[in-house]
Amino acid sequence: MKRVMLVGMLVALAGCAGQDVEPEPRIVRVEVPAAVPCRTDEVAVPPWAAEGLRKSDSLELKVRALLAERRQAKGYIRELLAANEACR
Repeated sequence: MKRVMLVGMLVALAGCAGQDVEPEPRIVRVEVPAAVPCRTDEVAVPPWAAEGLRKSDSLELKVRALLAERRQAKGYIRELLAANEACR
């Protein structure tokens, strides 16, 4: 009985050894994200209102200049955020 099983296995293995199966070539499309350089206009730094202040200027003038500069900074930040958002 063992001999018959052994012969059967050898015949089965010999049948498989005679077949030379090559894998079938096929084209597979793989989508990969690619980095794209951002093309936006450069955001210009504004001339800050408090840049030209002197020590001898009045307190009122200094406060007005600092408040104006704060508004400038808010606008500048909005422009930077808009340029950044355009690159997404």
